[in-house]
Amino acid sequence: MREHRKIPLLVLCGPTGSGKTALAVRLAETWPMEVISADSRQVFRGMDIGTAKATPEERACVPHHLIDLVDPDQDFSAADFAERGRDAVAQIVARGHRPLLVGGTGFYIRALTQGLLDAPAGDAALRQELHAFAEAQGPQALWRRLQTVDPEAAAQIHPNNLVRVVRALEVFSLTGKPISQLQAQHGFDDRPYALLKIAVMPPREELFRRIDQRVEAMVAAGLFEETAELLRRGYGSELKSMRTLGYQEAAACLRGEISCERAVEMIQLHTRQFAKRQLTWFRKDPEIIWVDSLREFATILQLIEKFYS
Repeated sequence: MREHRKIPLLVLCGPTGSGKTALAVRLAETWPMEVISADSRQVFRGMDIGTAKATPEERACVPHHLIDLVDPDQDFSAADFAERGRDAVAQIVARGHRPLLVGGTGFYIRALTQGLLDAPAGDAALRQELHAFAEAQGPQALWRRLQTVDPEAAAQIHPNNLVRVVRALEVFSLTGKPISQLQAQHGFDDRPYALLKIAVMPPREELFRRIDQRVEAMVAAGLFEETAELLRRGYGSELKSMRTLGYQEAAACLRGEISCERAVEMIQLHTRQFAKRQLTWFRKDPEIIWVDSLREFATILQLIEKFYS
């Protein structure tokens, strides 16, 4: 009976370019919904084209929350997202609407729906030391250090994901325990919502074609100009936000390191690789129901109708 008293929260996840936003707008035609964006880069102001934020037209169809929260040089964590996200859910429900969590940042989705690991706060000096090591020896060398002390965590983290590698090593140094062990003990049991998780996944060939086309559309819409403006405003390529797909390649082009054509090819390649990593994350969640985007819209409607009833 306790489960039925929980707030129903619909989660729409999946890899980049899979059509989540279009599906969310379509669903909002059936139920009074408001979207909570679960995207770790859409929180940054001024980064609109490269993060594929919902268009003004899409936002006019359905309200979007947790977009444009901080400047690109400000910190924003999964804990920040969970706190603001739960506030947004409460406000949406208070208005008599349905909260719809939409995005591809799996860790943010888990933070909001299941809670976060009770781990020590970051140590600035230690973190600086680990980043310096990665700068000198390369991210692969730092990842191998993690592999030595916590092979289970290393198996789940891409060697180039410096943020997560550093955090895992930081937790081990501060607690003497592998972060994978702490996560297993915690179990992410703080579950305040009744959940229906739907992941959108068109056929892989179609997904990759969509990604390539979307990158071309971003460039045509002004991705390079947006990057130049961010750099002009003092947001350097060393910032975590500016290491986002699209911006790092565009910045390299603007510095004259690669051609525009090569930058576009690299953005497309790196985005396809990122989509594969997103799929790996989501496929580990047994609660997710997989659908083929709008082609299965009738099935999606039935799932949601049953969930809400």
